[in-house]
Amino acid sequence: MADLTVFLRKGREASLLRRHPWVFTGAIDRVTGEPASGETVEVRAADGRWLARGAWSPASQIRVRIWTFDEDEAVDRDFLLRRVQFAAGHRQADPWLADTDSWRVVNSESDGLPGLIVDRYVDTVVFQLLSAGAEHWRDAIIEVLEGVLRPVTLHERSDTDVRRKEGLKPRRGHVSGTPLDGPVLMREGPVRYAVDCIAGHKTGFYLDQRANRALMDRLASGGRVLNAFSYTGGFGVRALAAGAAGVTHIDSSADALERARGNSQLNGHDPARIELLCGNAFEQLRALSRVERRFDVVILDPPRFVSSAAQLRRGARGYKDINLQALSLLPRGGWLATFSCSGLVEPRLFQKIVADAALDAGRTLDIVHWLHADGDHPVRASFPEGQYLKGLLCRVG
Repeated sequence: MADLTVFLRKGREASLLRRHPWVFTGAIDRVTGEPASGETVEVRAADGRWLARGAWSPASQIRVRIWTFDEDEAVDRDFLLRRVQFAAGHRQADPWLADTDSWRVVNSESDGLPGLIVDRYVDTVVFQLLSAGAEHWRDAIIEVLEGVLRPVTLHERSDTDVRRKEGLKPRRGHVSGTPLDGPVLMREGPVRYAVDCIAGHKTGFYLDQRANRALMDRLASGGRVLNAFSYTGGFGVRALAAGAAGVTHIDSSADALERARGNSQLNGHDPARIELLCGNAFEQLRALSRVERRFDVVILDPPRFVSSAAQLRRGARGYKDINLQALSLLPRGGWLATFSCSGLVEPRLFQKIVADAALDAGRTLDIVHWLHADGDHPVRASFPEGQYLKGLLCRVG
């Protein structure tokens, strides 16, 4: 077997010694051999000390994604099997998942499988291969998922922009079992949702917001709820189930809004309690403010505004703008649940953005809870980048 070894520059091993799973191109001094995309390489310090074993990604700034920090652990099918079994076992034992039949099974680096996302919707399993290493092991991963999870349907959604940074083309479609011919009906607490695993966002649904949707059980009863960037209505449907007097959904996609309406119908909600506003959320929020609409709860769950450091300033302005507009719609004592899924927007920066919006609006804002992804989306302590979703539940003064 060819010697495929990555030697780091002097002094650049510190992050690996802290078990951070990424090696950036600037940390690399030289490479022995000619590793192919996704092939396993050894990583050594400048003095030759063995540090880790990972997947080579020649097209990415993250040149190596670490599989293991154990020199005696080979990266093979059995390695993948152990990691998937371990992750799946944790989810099965998670008491916070007892009220749902759908959850994330594998959460990439935070489950020791960089670039692999696996979501279960009842008996349908949807996976994404987002790194060169995961792509390299595709056949073995499929075999392991079939054996461990035993899905009725196995479907692939490796169609995100991240793959381009890894030099990979998008791919989606049926893999094994019974092909999907419509939405999957999942349960979450007291409600059901129809999930489009074929063409919906991510793998079909935002499973990471499960615990935050459950906040509606306590906040929404009898109130008027505004669900901005609503997608298929997750927060709003939960609010209606909790007894909200009415829910207004805002989304730029007419199709997504119709699916939100369908999810309410699926749960037997009165159509008269639902308002659908199709259009740019920034504009719709301003329009509601101009006519002095008021809501008891406002949810802001926008798509990612920041994908690179160069977009940070502009993205921060966007977050500030939507929060400023939302505050104009809330009375004193109202609730604002505001989120960012941009990994580059760190929690303290997000708090500052929201605080600045409150200052400009002349409102007092008390943070009651910091919000984050549910427990099936763990964040490994050595990998803070895994905390992409952050949110604030605030009471307006």
